[in-house]
Amino acid sequence: MDLFNRIKFSTPESVELEFTLAGIGSRAWALSIDYTILFLTLGIYTFVWLLISSQLIDTLLGIFGSDIWLWLLAIFMLTSFTMYAGYFVFLETIWQGQTPGKKFAKICVIRDDGRPVGLQQSALRALLRPVDELLFIGAFLIMFNNQEKRLGDLVAGTIVIQAETVEKSAVVNISQEAKLHYQKLQEVADLSPLLPDDFGIIREYLLRRNGMSKKAKAMLSVKLGKQVMSIINLEQLPADVSADVFLEAIYLAYQKPEYIDQ
Repeated sequence: MDLFNRIKFSTPESVELEFTLAGIGSRAWALSIDYTILFLTLGIYTFVWLLISSQLIDTLLGIFGSDIWLWLLAIFMLTSFTMYAGYFVFLETIWQGQTPGKKFAKICVIRDDGRPVGLQQSALRALLRPVDELLFIGAFLIMFNNQEKRLGDLVAGTIVIQAETVEKSAVVNISQEAKLHYQKLQEVADLSPLLPDDFGIIREYLLRRNGMSKKAKAMLSVKLGKQVMSIINLEQLPADVSADVFLEAIYLAYQKPEYIDQ
């Protein structure tokens, strides 16, 4: 029996990945933390707004007349909503799908194909959040949707998962075999064509591989291995070295030598 709902989906490389869905409890806990931060921020903003408005109201009434009250209210509501939506958009974009609440609850937002969310996805989720909260529409959708998606997730093509497994694997585990082969690899291959983005993809695979099925892990390691070999102009893998060990060796060889002694 599985206590948590899990979901499988395919990456752009056509590899199947499996993650644990966040669950409505974790999402509610994260949202309560985020809303506490937001309400405190908006409370301070409201106090400052009223303080400044009271100081300038006589001058503004003389210039704009009694309509200034409607303008002040409209500007206040617009800026408040911008802060409300911007909180989620900005933080989810720069924090790889997380906010302070999501970090504390150990959940994160990703795209349906496993990639990190971008500005477009975060903006759609934030703009539709008020609709989701109307009459608890979002909560009902999460409970009765097998992918636990609220309206914002359905439109943006995102899903909320538990991030704990990724955080626990923040340090890449390297086999002894890879540590023996990485120096030989430096002698037979030129790693200079390998870009930081390429290294990032290798690291991402090494971090996530333990959460993959054996078949998915084997398929993706071979695919990435061939791509790396093409980049560094290596015709074939060293003898008795698997694609997985090869990627570990590349990961070590690409970094500064002092890393190995850590």
